[in-house]
Amino acid sequence: MFQVNFVDVKAESAIFDGEGWDAVVVVTPDLDAIDFDEIGLLAQHGAHVDKRVGKSPTLLFAPGLAGGRLIIAPVTQVNDEYVDVRVYADAARAAIAIAKEAGAKRPLLYVVPSKDLRFGFAADVAALACGQELWQTLELREATDLAPAFEAIGLLSLATHNSNLLNALEAGRVLARDLCGTEPERMSAKAFADYCLQSFKGSVIKTAVVEDRDILERDYPLLSAVARSSFAVGRHQPRVVKLEYLPEGEVTRTFLFAGKGVIYDTGGADLKVGGAMAGMSRDKGGASAVAGLFKTLSMLKPKGIRVIAELGLVRNSIGSEAFVTDEIITSHAGVRVRIGNTDAEGRLVLADLLSHLRIKAVSAVKPELFSVATLTGHVVRCYGGYPAAVENSVASAQQCAVTLQRQASQWGEPFEVSSLRREDFAKIRDVSGAAEILSSNNAPSSVTARGHQYPAAFLLKASGLFDHGINAPIPLAYTHLDIAGSATEGDPLYGKPTASPLVALYQYLINR
Repeated sequence: MFQVNFVDVKAESAIFDGEGWDAVVVVTPDLDAIDFDEIGLLAQHGAHVDKRVGKSPTLLFAPGLAGGRLIIAPVTQVNDEYVDVRVYADAARAAIAIAKEAGAKRPLLYVVPSKDLRFGFAADVAALACGQELWQTLELREATDLAPAFEAIGLLSLATHNSNLLNALEAGRVLARDLCGTEPERMSAKAFADYCLQSFKGSVIKTAVVEDRDILERDYPLLSAVARSSFAVGRHQPRVVKLEYLPEGEVTRTFLFAGKGVIYDTGGADLKVGGAMAGMSRDKGGASAVAGLFKTLSMLKPKGIRVIAELGLVRNSIGSEAFVTDEIITSHAGVRVRIGNTDAEGRLVLADLLSHLRIKAVSAVKPELFSVATLTGHVVRCYGGYPAAVENSVASAQQCAVTLQRQASQWGEPFEVSSLRREDFAKIRDVSGAAEILSSNNAPSSVTARGHQYPAAFLLKASGLFDHGINAPIPLAYTHLDIAGSATEGDPLYGKPTASPLVALYQYLINR
């Protein structure tokens, strides 16, 4: 797999030339805080010669240090009360890019620790940021046999690192980026499913793929409606990937995930026009992040938690067989759904997945359900690059979203929390009375009031989860995660996938 390899380095002697490392990368908010005397003296000397040292990322000639290279990356704005640990990630990415351009192959990464609780995981976040910076697209790697930029990155710190954790998180993030960021023919629904199967081969993850059309139409009727026009083209046909992690020993909690994997979204009969179709191969970020989470689980094998997922992989194609607005389709949960707009296809895919997970959750140990999806433009209008968590009353009572938000902020993947309101349920009322609910209005979500909140109301109703509210005999906690703004960085169409919110979710699972 194309990923950076992190190695714990505890010997101070590693910073000196001759032990195989060929650069020292220092991420620090203050040159005076550097604990290694040799590094500190060189940094201070460099600052006297070049005023940029300590103010912007700088490469210094450092005789005697590993590779003769010392890269100082200042962490700025640490005294700003509104910043978070991502300032360390920004500094680390700038520094590791310099190390790469300088020709290093085995750099040492030293993150100066901070007593500020906001930056408690700064060293880990900085290391993972290096992985984000160094990842290259699957298409480029396959076309050019591109090798990783570094043989390894040494984690040099006076505190204890956990390279096993970081390598497992990065392996999951690489898988998620590969799945999300690859073009729709190379990563079709079938190819996505096969890529998952290959990634979990020989691991503890139990896998299954549903591909038979009769079974899909019977068990996933809303998903199959989205895929209806794609069935005619063999390589575009849909898949449902089922994943399960079962730990050794007692299960104390169960987490169930539905992942939206729209391989390509034309908008269907409500066709995306005016260039709006570009980038729609990235509409599979939710399923990708969930798949990546299972890669991490397969490597770390945490105790006590059972994790189940269903990934809906669909191409929303246009054609004579395409489903259309005004159709009424009965969901897997038996709810009659009127289609309001075929470009609101992701919630249809998720609803059937959640219905299957609901059945499993009823008999599970302390279950929590999640949907993860690049669902709406509205969440981007509201929160920019931040994802939103929208939870039902049961999850709210259990403080699921705020707990996730706290974990996510500590690990550099911050969330916003939105609330479900009565107006959200009013939006999905079918005024004709012919259907029980309406899937969406016919305007873009980005110009619709409460455009990222009300889809959660639809998902509750269409999946049958609404009947497991706080006063039900079997209440089920459910949180919807809309990651449309965070699934990629930079260019909204072709920017690098982030694998968000994989790291936050893993921390939530093991610390809940």
